[in-house]
Amino acid sequence: MKFGKEFAAQMVPEWKTAYMDYDYLKSLLKEIQAFKQRIKQQQQQPIPHGMIRSLSMYRAFSGLLHRQQSVGSTSTSLDVEDHSILVNFVNRNGFEKYETTFYMQGEKGGEYELVYFRRLDDEFNKVVKFYKSKVAEVKQEAETLNKQMDAFIAFRIKVENPLGWSWQDRSDDMTRLASAITASATALTASTPAGSRASGRRSVEHMEIIEEGPIVNNDSDEEKKDNVKPDIEAQAIEKPVNGFKQHKHAPLQILDRVKMNNTLETPRSTIKVILNAPKQSDLKFNMENLKSIENKLKRALVEFYRKLLLLKSYSFLNTLAFSKIMKKYDKISSRNASKSYMNMVDSSYLGSSEEVTKLMERVEVTVIKHFANSNRRKGMNILRPKTRKQRHTTTFYTGFFAGCAFALILALILIIRARHFSNHDGTNKYMETMFPLYSLFGFIVLHTVMYAGSVYFWRRYRVNYAFIFGFKQGTELGYREVLLVSFGLAAMALASVLSNLHMEMDPETKDYKAFTEIVPLIVVLVIFVILFLPFNILYRSSRFFFLTCLFHCILAPLYKVRLPDFFLADQLTSQVQAFRSLEFYICYYGWGDFRHRENSCKSNDVFTTFSFIVSVIPFWSRLFQCLRRFFEEKDTPQVYNAVKYFLTIVALCLRTAYSLNNNKLNWKILALVFSVTAAIVGTYWDLIYDWGLLQRQSRNRWLRDKLLIPRKSVYFGAMVLNVVLRFAWLQTVFSFKLSGLHTQNMITIVASLEIIRRGVWNFFRLENEHLNNVGKYRAFKSVPLPFNYEEDDEEEEEEDE
Repeated sequence: MKFGKEFAAQMVPEWKTAYMDYDYLKSLLKEIQAFKQRIKQQQQQPIPHGMIRSLSMYRAFSGLLHRQQSVGSTSTSLDVEDHSILVNFVNRNGFEKYETTFYMQGEKGGEYELVYFRRLDDEFNKVVKFYKSKVAEVKQEAETLNKQMDAFIAFRIKVENPLGWSWQDRSDDMTRLASAITASATALTASTPAGSRASGRRSVEHMEIIEEGPIVNNDSDEEKKDNVKPDIEAQAIEKPVNGFKQHKHAPLQILDRVKMNNTLETPRSTIKVILNAPKQSDLKFNMENLKSIENKLKRALVEFYRKLLLLKSYSFLNTLAFSKIMKKYDKISSRNASKSYMNMVDSSYLGSSEEVTKLMERVEVTVIKHFANSNRRKGMNILRPKTRKQRHTTTFYTGFFAGCAFALILALILIIRARHFSNHDGTNKYMETMFPLYSLFGFIVLHTVMYAGSVYFWRRYRVNYAFIFGFKQGTELGYREVLLVSFGLAAMALASVLSNLHMEMDPETKDYKAFTEIVPLIVVLVIFVILFLPFNILYRSSRFFFLTCLFHCILAPLYKVRLPDFFLADQLTSQVQAFRSLEFYICYYGWGDFRHRENSCKSNDVFTTFSFIVSVIPFWSRLFQCLRRFFEEKDTPQVYNAVKYFLTIVALCLRTAYSLNNNKLNWKILALVFSVTAAIVGTYWDLIYDWGLLQRQSRNRWLRDKLLIPRKSVYFGAMVLNVVLRFAWLQTVFSFKLSGLHTQNMITIVASLEIIRRGVWNFFRLENEHLNNVGKYRAFKSVPLPFNYEEDDEEEEEEDE
């Protein structure tokens, strides 16, 4: 793989514009190369005989003159090619930056090389500025985490020893993270050869010696080896270095200035706020709170460590990119400028700063000591990013189940055609009873296939969907895994369809076979069992993530709204017909006579009432989520979004009433008016807010400034498709009927079109979210911290004043 592609593949997607623009600088070098090739071709053209003689005389005279000057000179001449540039650190109008002076401007093509170095300096200054700002942010965050760890350690001592210990006995346990790391970093520097770069190697293997108290270690022999450290190294860390005395913590009285943060993440905390309870609660020293605090701090440290890893990668990749581009310049221009320029890069803040490396060591020590029982291996497993391994078995089984599904579809079509089921007497009963049951699986399979397609294109265009959704590292499903689930469910559902694809009753018992009639119910139960299976198989983390988001959607006003929650609720709004199918399952198998395929669901008042409720549940969830976001974030557009969902709820209720009241004209007019209004408002919101398109002043007219797909026609095509499919559901009001299609077939087709529209919407919605993150360089999630200091509250109040 070429370096340019590898460089782009390893970028942090949200920081893409902050990296060195390697492709642009490479294009400038191509212009320099093209100019030199033209000069070379001109020099190779034949010269007239008279001009050759004159040129020879000129060269001889110039050589003689040069030798005479050399003899009279007292200084040693410098090789100009080795000193073609000089890089200076200057201060212009209060801004510090690096500038390169190019000495060969007078040569042919020198103006091209001058432009190249100007752009190179701009890119380097941009990279250094961004790196400095991010390092300053993480240093400030490290101070906050230091204070959180102080309170956590004191809280743990208070919980584990309610009677209290003498502070002198526990002073070592309260050793400040910063002082411990300063000593260890100094010991590291003393043992490292001069001139070597600290960013390339970290000696954190000897940090586990810090103990918090008597630790019972039940690890295996291999793990015990990780915990055994020489006494000499322990003494090196404990010694004061360069006059730095180890800092003593404040005693347990630190807890008097600390309160628990209430982040309003649970129904209980939300209800307390609604009842005007204080946002912060006094400390309660129990194991439950200790576990909660420990989990929050662990998450915060893991996320902080991930920031440091990305910053270190940013520094390394940009340094490597500057080295590569300068080597290309040397090769094209036949100069030796890369050495001078890279000396400047290595001595700059980007190449010489060790803050990120030291902070990484500090985090490693903290996690190993306080969250891994001083076991280095366990601690590093918590911190290290976990990558999902690509397995060939996934691809194999995906292809296997896909082949089974397509073969079963073909068999189903042939059986229907061979037995002439369309003209059979029992066809209508089958379509009214069995078809709605099996259509549920079709809706789920279609939706998961569309999601797999979205994942494929998100990865292709480098949309960081794992970060946007907040998946744990290494647990996100790729499109192959999603397709495996889709085709596995499709094969199981189609096999169950073929198992009871019969239209006639048993002539002796006058009923259908009981076992085959409950096959759809068995498949549904199997799906629910797999979904709630507690064992670590069949993508447990993804299943539990889905169930957590689903639970948050059900209790929408009581949970803090995050993107995966409202994204899932949006998906559910496109599955209204699937919810109605689930309702029909309950009615058909609970109160119907499934042996004779008889039911009275449509004439049942309870079923009719729940038809209204079931169809609007996802939209109510989104409505409450919008209101919650408005009250928390004070974001006015969320009110308009809530109005959009309210209009959709009214339209759904009116359409349901219209279908249940024998298609009366007054219901039809009301349903039509509200359905058209809801469709127009929904389309406008999709294109303007969710996709960020139709911007008149954009560089890409009627689109937006930044696009991930190079072909603009794709966006215009998606907009047209979204409008058409948005209005497709009006069929339920106009009751269009196509010859040869049963009413259930038409309902299923319209529901499938809505799912397809949602699948297309998914890609552009996350693309817009990703570009918003890129514009704000937002590559990390904010993790709520457990404690809040009183002085922090006072500072916030002063800032508000």
